[in-house]
Amino acid sequence: MKTRITELFGIEHPIIQGGMHFVGLAELAAAVSNAGGLGLLTALTQPSPEHLSKEIARCREMTDKPFGVNLTFLPSVTPPDYPGYVKAIIEGGIKVVETAGNNPQKYLPALQEAGVKVIHKCTSVRHALKAESIGCDAVSVDGFECGGHPGEDDVPNMILLPRAAEELKIPFVASGGMADARSLVASLAMGADGMNMGTRFLATREAPVHENVKQAILAASELDTRLVMRPLRNTERVLTNAAVERLLEKERELGKDIQFKDIAPEVAGVYPKVMRDGDVDVGAWSCGMVAGLIHDIPAVGELIGRIMKDADEIIRQRLTGFADGRL
Repeated sequence: MKTRITELFGIEHPIIQGGMHFVGLAELAAAVSNAGGLGLLTALTQPSPEHLSKEIARCREMTDKPFGVNLTFLPSVTPPDYPGYVKAIIEGGIKVVETAGNNPQKYLPALQEAGVKVIHKCTSVRHALKAESIGCDAVSVDGFECGGHPGEDDVPNMILLPRAAEELKIPFVASGGMADARSLVASLAMGADGMNMGTRFLATREAPVHENVKQAILAASELDTRLVMRPLRNTERVLTNAAVERLLEKERELGKDIQFKDIAPEVAGVYPKVMRDGDVDVGAWSCGMVAGLIHDIPAVGELIGRIMKDADEIIRQRLTGFADGRL
């Protein structure tokens, strides 16, 4: 399948593996890229730019296909060494970067001078237009269904994607709620040039996370996520558990007076304990509503192959049948 995204990034299938904390390691990124998609390492999972350089080299040993790096710009009193991470990306020969969080404009000239294509993750049309205006090559449009941070507008992809298609000139992919061939074909129908999957790739054999995490996603339905940190305007969609329900109770009790320190026990330092140790009830961790569509834990190659085969059948048979007047 050829789209503006496959052409831009030099990949076979219009499927991107989103950046995920303590998940976007070489094992998963290489598996996605080897299967014809675009795998992404997560820069801030690595404790330093030097560690990122080593992870890039490790991934390059596992695949000769294009892969990229996610670099999320977070508000922080003591920010990470962003210039160092950018340098590691460029010196590592990476040609695709997914940026997220704050505006990446400061780092675009260095990246693009090195021939790096930048796709910025956005949760609204206005942010996507801003990314386009500052020179991003593409955007990932993240609907309200997504795991992680959906923004504060609460617009689902059935509205957000067509709106993005109306406004944007650069290519974009659909993110949030993406799981299978139906997701891909629907995204293309609404104007996107591909899709970005996070939670679905968590539940694969190559995902370098504890088996408890995969089983928790497998057991979850579309009703098992919660929105936390809304009063702080840092909304995150997470899988429910006892810690999450405790956090939500604090939000109800404290109301507008809540501060981050009040919920720190449920959110700070959680990811290593969940993803590495398998303690899925220790705190709040990102998961999309798409968990309700995840019914197995396949190999990445099997998953992507199935998506592309089923997408072809939907387009050539089901949709063509409707156009031809057949039921």
